[in-house]
Amino acid sequence: MAAAQSDRDPPSALCAEFLNFSAKDTASRWLAAANLQQEVYAHLAVYVPRILCLGPSGSISSREEQREELACQLLLLAPLEWLLLGEEPATGLALLQEKNQPSPLCGHVFKVGEPTYSCRECAADPTCVLCMQCFLGSVHKDHRYRMTTSGGGGFCDCGDAEAWKKGPYCQKHTPTETRDTEEDPVAQLPPDLVARGYSIFSIILKYAVDMLTWEQDDQLPAGLEPPEKGDTYYCMLFNDEVHTYEQVIYTLQKAVNCSQKEAVSFATTVDRDGRKSVRYGDFQFCEQAKSVIVRNTSRQSKPLRVEVMHSSVVAHQCFALKALSWLGQVIQYSDGLRRILCQVGLQAAAEAENSSLVDQLMLNDSKMWKGARNIYHQLLMNSLLMDLKYKKIFAIQFAKNYRRLQTDFMEDDHERVVSVTSLSVQLFTVPTMSYERLQCDYVRDDHDREFSITDLSVQIFTVPSLARMLMVEENLMKTIIKTFVDHLRHRDLQGRFQFDRYTAQQAFKFGRVQSLIGDLKYVLISRPSEWSDQLRIKFLEGFEAFLELLKCMQGMDPVVRQVGQHIEMEPEWEAAFTLQMKLTHIISMIQEWCSTDERVLIEAYRKCLSALSHCHSSLPDGEQPISLSLAGHCVETFRYQVSQDKVSIHLPVCRLLAGLHVLLSRTEVASRFPEQLPLGELSPPLLIELPLRCLVLCAQVHAGMWRRNGFSLINQIYYYHNVKCRVEMFDKDVIMLQVGASMMDPNHFLMIVLSRFELFHIFSSADCRKRYREANKDVVQQNNTLIEEMLHLIIMVVGERYVSGVGQVEAFDEVRREILHQLSIRPMAHSELVKALPENGNKETGLERVIDSVASFKKPGVTGRGLYELRPEWNKHFNLYFHHYSRADQSKAEEAQRKLRRQNGEDTALPPPLPPPLCPLFGSLVNLLQCDVLLAVEGAVLQWAVEPSGGGWTESMLQRVLHLVGVALLEEHQQLENSSGDDDVTFNYTCKITRPGEASTSGSVLALLESLQNAPHLEVHKDIITWILKMVTNIKTMRERTSSASTVTISQGQGPEETVRDKDKAERKRKAEMARLRREKIMAQMSEMQKHFINENKELFQQSLEELEASTSAAAEHSPLSSDPSCVSQVCVGPRRVGGAERRQLVTCILCQEEQEVRGHGRAMVLAAFVQRSTVLSKNRRRNLPDQEHHDPLFMHPDLSLGIHTASCGHIMHATCWQRYFEAVQLKEQRRQQRLRGHTSYDVENGEFLCPLCECLSNTVIPLLPHTHSPDRSVDHPNLEAWLKTTNQQLAVLHFAHKKQSDGVAEGAEPAVPEGFRVDFTPQNPFSSSVSEMITTFSMSTYKVGLKVNPNEQDHRVPVLIWSTCAYTIQSIERLLMDEEKPLFGSLPCRQDDCLSSLTRFSSSCWTAAPVTTTHTHFIRLLAALVPDSQVENTPCILDIDVFHLLVYTVLSYNSIHSLDQSGRSGVDSAHLHLLHLVTVAHLVQVLLTSTTEEVCMDQDSLATEEEELTCQLYNTLRKHLGSVLPEVTSGWQLYHCVKVGVLPFLRAAALFFHYLNSTAPPADLLVAGPGQWEALCSYLSLPSNLLQLYQSQHTLLEPLIHRWCCHPGVRQNLQGGGVIVRFPRESNRLIELPEDYSVLINQASSFTCPRSGGDKSRAPTLCLVCGSMLCSQSYCCQTEVDGEDVGACTAHTFTCGAGLGLFLRVRESQVLFIAGKTKGCFYPPPYLDDYGETDQGLKRGNPLHLCAERYRKIERLWRQHGIAEVIGHAQEANQTLVAIDWQHL
Repeated sequence: MAAAQSDRDPPSALCAEFLNFSAKDTASRWLAAANLQQEVYAHLAVYVPRILCLGPSGSISSREEQREELACQLLLLAPLEWLLLGEEPATGLALLQEKNQPSPLCGHVFKVGEPTYSCRECAADPTCVLCMQCFLGSVHKDHRYRMTTSGGGGFCDCGDAEAWKKGPYCQKHTPTETRDTEEDPVAQLPPDLVARGYSIFSIILKYAVDMLTWEQDDQLPAGLEPPEKGDTYYCMLFNDEVHTYEQVIYTLQKAVNCSQKEAVSFATTVDRDGRKSVRYGDFQFCEQAKSVIVRNTSRQSKPLRVEVMHSSVVAHQCFALKALSWLGQVIQYSDGLRRILCQVGLQAAAEAENSSLVDQLMLNDSKMWKGARNIYHQLLMNSLLMDLKYKKIFAIQFAKNYRRLQTDFMEDDHERVVSVTSLSVQLFTVPTMSYERLQCDYVRDDHDREFSITDLSVQIFTVPSLARMLMVEENLMKTIIKTFVDHLRHRDLQGRFQFDRYTAQQAFKFGRVQSLIGDLKYVLISRPSEWSDQLRIKFLEGFEAFLELLKCMQGMDPVVRQVGQHIEMEPEWEAAFTLQMKLTHIISMIQEWCSTDERVLIEAYRKCLSALSHCHSSLPDGEQPISLSLAGHCVETFRYQVSQDKVSIHLPVCRLLAGLHVLLSRTEVASRFPEQLPLGELSPPLLIELPLRCLVLCAQVHAGMWRRNGFSLINQIYYYHNVKCRVEMFDKDVIMLQVGASMMDPNHFLMIVLSRFELFHIFSSADCRKRYREANKDVVQQNNTLIEEMLHLIIMVVGERYVSGVGQVEAFDEVRREILHQLSIRPMAHSELVKALPENGNKETGLERVIDSVASFKKPGVTGRGLYELRPEWNKHFNLYFHHYSRADQSKAEEAQRKLRRQNGEDTALPPPLPPPLCPLFGSLVNLLQCDVLLAVEGAVLQWAVEPSGGGWTESMLQRVLHLVGVALLEEHQQLENSSGDDDVTFNYTCKITRPGEASTSGSVLALLESLQNAPHLEVHKDIITWILKMVTNIKTMRERTSSASTVTISQGQGPEETVRDKDKAERKRKAEMARLRREKIMAQMSEMQKHFINENKELFQQSLEELEASTSAAAEHSPLSSDPSCVSQVCVGPRRVGGAERRQLVTCILCQEEQEVRGHGRAMVLAAFVQRSTVLSKNRRRNLPDQEHHDPLFMHPDLSLGIHTASCGHIMHATCWQRYFEAVQLKEQRRQQRLRGHTSYDVENGEFLCPLCECLSNTVIPLLPHTHSPDRSVDHPNLEAWLKTTNQQLAVLHFAHKKQSDGVAEGAEPAVPEGFRVDFTPQNPFSSSVSEMITTFSMSTYKVGLKVNPNEQDHRVPVLIWSTCAYTIQSIERLLMDEEKPLFGSLPCRQDDCLSSLTRFSSSCWTAAPVTTTHTHFIRLLAALVPDSQVENTPCILDIDVFHLLVYTVLSYNSIHSLDQSGRSGVDSAHLHLLHLVTVAHLVQVLLTSTTEEVCMDQDSLATEEEELTCQLYNTLRKHLGSVLPEVTSGWQLYHCVKVGVLPFLRAAALFFHYLNSTAPPADLLVAGPGQWEALCSYLSLPSNLLQLYQSQHTLLEPLIHRWCCHPGVRQNLQGGGVIVRFPRESNRLIELPEDYSVLINQASSFTCPRSGGDKSRAPTLCLVCGSMLCSQSYCCQTEVDGEDVGACTAHTFTCGAGLGLFLRVRESQVLFIAGKTKGCFYPPPYLDDYGETDQGLKRGNPLHLCAERYRKIERLWRQHGIAEVIGHAQEANQTLVAIDWQHL
């Protein structure tokens, strides 16, 4: 039966076979067979093609998958399990597990994005990590640790003693004492099980290896051919890392004509699993698809790999993967089985090497697809790497194959993670593996390294014992370096690397090659504590190979200065620097290794020196020698000019030698074994030559001499000084100059420096002090800069002693000095400091050890970050010429330090700090300070400064000279202090500066300084010169008194200093006094002039004063009415209300600055506003959004699931000004769209604009309307009964009239018309046309936003939506005030106050713009919900109405009814009051119906209060109507409490509403938060403070109404669980609770799988902060269609959860994401901070993060205030890159 027919065959045939199949019998049959392999293969040959791969894979349903799984388990795997265990598999496995002693190794393999923890104190290196479970159970959780998210594929190192300095085991993996580590676990198993295990494992593993490495598409290995072979093929598409998603999707749509959706799913699967069948059918059909795909993708690059494979081959490959997974599961049960599998896998066949099954897998790695690689790597990790014995054997195999594997990988196009080379970290970091071959494969492979076998290197090379063993036995270090050098084949004639014109393919390969450096780093990461001879030999062989590599880099990318015209092509420089950065840590580590053994160090030094002299020999010879003489000294050198000849910035050999030289000094090898060192072979001038050229190049670039060489050179100089490279570049060059200077005559050294700086001619002229004259201004400027740079270099050579080995310091002194100088610029955050310090190979900077001694930490507030400030006592260590300052840093630091000194009232001199003493090997450096050449240079500069005509000197030149003089004096002072007698002080600088300069008429350096002290043009430097002169007198007195006691020297030393200081103080005081007198004089003059002016213009002033007085007195007469509450209590509704209409409202337009009064008939004034849909108050997020066309918004449900919120920035404009502004914005937008196709931060087509004043996002304007009139006291006020009667009559008339209009006839008699009520009366419009136009504008915006439909002025829903936004906005503001515990009135910012006031007044007048009848109809339907009306059908039940909305709607729509009443007898106020009373009673009923009172027996006063009695009465009435639906409640006190709390929010909102509607001032009690609120509220709303009296007083009238409300069928249904019952008071919504520790979130996210792509890990899991859903963001798999556009999961979620607005936390990035609509979004700082008060967006730093409650509350407040859209608007305005992001795809 061929597979093709199986579809048409009745499935029963197969099923019958399945049911009759017995795994047990099959197993016993196999056991008896002579040739087991043949039997098993025969079984597989029959069943595999019949179970797997039976049809097109695109359409497989989950049921099909389950069927396949089940069949595999029953027919294929179960017999194997029976065979292995010899009994029922479930019991057998359980038994094995019971006997097995668990391994102390955790071995948990990380999923993508899972949190991993590395202890910064105890980990042997950064690759040692723990999984979350082990970490929480370990000692490390209290240490300093780093938390990262895994890229997937590594495993947990818990239980590996080599990985941890201490605490290797967590509580779970602590080994038991009884276990003997050496005993063989196989011996624990029954022998027959062992025998069966060997045979089964070898058959299955061989089968799997054969199938996965199988090359033919149409044939199968011997013994597996299917009984019948049909013509069924798959067209299989393979993944590569070259083609993009888009290319693949496009090609597939063409090739197999599928939809975009299917193509996307194909592409996603190919990317995930490495291959996917895209077509199923006969050979011809598949071949055709293949040719289309190949043709379409071969244009730009190599085509996609496509194979046409027979379905049986595919089936066997699928089963091979299942079999490997099965092996992995079985060995989990027993260590013995694991060991057997290891032996089977690594067993080499006799005939050839590399023949074991694991070798075959490894060497074929780059031929397999991603899914297969992943599965077998998992198996390797579960078996070989978990078994310590076999880990070693595997490591050796890996190292043997290393070179070939890497080469394959370089050619492959997959990522390294899927490559076997990625295992190196597991092996090489074991300081104890055929590496070359593996790496070669990897370099050729086309997948990423994470999918390559080479990626296992991290598992191998990072184990110290393994790494050492491999270094000794397999010469691993040399192998890796050789493999590396082999792959970089491009060299120039001198054999240096040449990276210039790289092709894309080579660049790709170069990227691959860098992973080799990573492996080398793993090998060197832990230094050996003791050395064997073998290790020394192999390390030095590796060292030699490394020197060969450095020799290829020495002098690469040389540059020549461009003169005349700009460089045409920027040369390639990045590759060389990438290489340098990658090698930086390796170079440092090799130096560390050398420092641990003296013999190795001496050998390495020798080798390095000979390599350097080999490099020097290739320097162009035959340069003409020249002789220089200056200041009576002579030196021979050769002619070379940086500005004309080739110069290179890459000198790694030179710099390595400098590093080793410092180690000789630090380890004192130089002083102990000088005879073993080739110090005699050193030629100091040659040593300093190359580094000096490099530093001169930097100086000339600063001086602007290399401008025409373009950016590539500037970038190179930048990186040369940058913290990433400087340790092995700039720092080492300075050290090399120190090495040379300490071995040469200082005069010769300085002359060579002058010559290389091309400044020699300036200082060597017969009388240099007369200043070298130069006609060309540019050249003068260049020379000035060069002199400054040269002086700076000398300062560095003499003064930079903070390297252990140059100066007598420790490593932490160096770090402390770095921090101190960084903090001298300004206070900095922890992350900035970390960035400014160089990291070592373990990613540590040493910052934490010293920071607290130097700086104090200031915690951050709700914004910003924590900062470190320098402690004041460290300021004296500040060195202005710190060698790591850039120019900008230096000037900032100088400014900051001088400012600080001024504040403390000290002089502003910044003298050099005391330098630490030098090590003996560098001791002679100090002689530079007192040599003749330097004195000549200093003298010259000082002389130029004395007569500052012409431009030949600069102040910073002088400043540097003064600094050098200061350093020399400090050095002499120190030597004097430490000496016992006068004889041994060799340093006598003071004597030299008192001698007159050679060949000069002028005086000595000292004399020049004294003459400069009071030079007026050098005021700035006065303090430092004073300090120098003080030092000189000090030293003189010390020299004079050395004979007497040393104590005297100190007190004497203070003397001259004091006197000078006193003089100084007096001088300053005098100046200050003079300044004060001058100021007073000026002030007097000014006041005199003022008086004069006033006298002249007397009458003008008089007038204005009189007017002012008049107006204040008038105000005083009018005020008592409104301000004094005693005369009338404040009431805002009803006949007794106090009006505010007398207030005239004057406002100013922000655009034209004109003032105008707000009048109904005047020019319209408008307020910029932003209307948005909102779900902030929603109590039911699952409710579907209404269908826009037919949704009737007249009744708001109490769950408030969707509201419309209006906000405003409070800025007012003329309507005409605004229209002009908006038209201009539209025009600009049209022009911009033609120019560039980007978005702006606002969407003009939707009417959005930015407020012209504050740039706040707005999308409409609210017209300002005048206040309502004061109540008319002349009208009568009917009681509730009378009013209801009249209103009912009026409504009946309206009903009749409407019917008549629509049908033309009306049945029944015409109802009686109340007096003065005219149906046909059209009230005149109280507004001018411009105001009416604006009313329509706002109405349409609200309508458009609220219903998401196109504007339609005739729609009857328009007024309802305006009332709705009014009610919703008031409700949301009331909730805000409640939650923040602010008083109801007086605490709103004026923008909200203005917004509410104009919105409410607008809502009360908007009916004028709508057809009158619509408003009438609305009122009729609304009132019917309260007062049943026979003519209105389907009114909602009382539990489905939000009563506050009902109140607002009825009050606002009543105006239109009232306008028809021409009798002039009734007032609108009493109607408002009656409506309020009715609605309040309805609300009481609502609260009681939904109340849930727990029976609490509290001792109440036996006498119930009136309130409680009435509450019980009302409740019992309700029970009478509803019967058993309501529970019985005896405690009136509780009921009343429920009522009071439940009704409060409604009353507060009503008070706000009537306050703004009627402009009534609020009572004093409501302006403060505190007691007395309830009574004040009730009286303000003219309600009795016992609300139930409303019901009591109108009992007879209300009873039937309540009966009708309760009898509505909806009520009973709701209460019996028919819907969501909303309880009162509604709880305020909060954002979800977040865990305190961020890693909990990461863990949740890592176990979150994408809901659409079958159990795959999501790449960007994102948490909705509003409802807590986890989403799979930013990926093709979860895109859905919203309004015809594909959007990502987050955007789609915002439409269901937040009405288009969303707040998300992107877990992997630790970023908060705000989204509004499809085009707007921004990132916001997350509420998680590390211990240094900083967020870590992108989780780059890995410090543990904890929730900061204040920041989270701030985000919550933004959301509740509806401020998210505004934040996004501001963010996008401020940062244009945000606008370009496709937010809808997130």
